Amino acid sequence: FTAIRQEMNVWLTNIWSPGGNGMLPSSFAPALDLSEKDNCFELRMDVPGMESKDIDVQVHGNTVTITGTRREEKEEKGKTFHRVERSSGRFSRTVTLPCNIAESVVAAEYTNVVLSILLPKSEDARPKKVSIKG
Repeated sequence: FTAIRQEMNVWLTNIWSPGGNGMLPSSFAPALDLSEKDNCFELRMDVPGMESKDIDVQVHGNTVTITGTRREEKEEKGKTFHRVERSSGRFSRTVTLPCNIAESVVAAEYTNVVLSILLPKSEDARPKKVSIKG
C-alpha cells in the first residue's frame, strides 16, 4: 500500500501543480500590488519572462485589465527535465477601482520584470479642498 500511496501522491501533485505534466491546462496570474495617493493609483505587477510587446493594458472607467502571454520555452534535445514549475500561456487580470480614471493620461512602464501603471484619478474623483467661511 505504501508504493500505491506514493504513486498516487506523485500523480495528484502533477495534476494540480502549476506546470504539471499537462493533465490540466497550465495557467498563471501574475502577482500585483495596488496603492493609492490623493490624485492617482499605482499598480505594479511582476511579469518575469515577458517583453513589453507581450503585455496589453486597457483602462475603461474604473477598471484596468492587463492581459499578456508568456511564451513557452522549447524543450531542448538531450536535456531531461526533473521539474517544470514555471508557467506559460495567457493571463488576464482585471482590477476594479473605487473611482474613474483619467484614461488619456495613464502611463505604463516595464522595467526589471515589473510593470508599473500610473492611473490618475479623473478630475471629479480627486479630493477638493473646501474653504470654510466665518
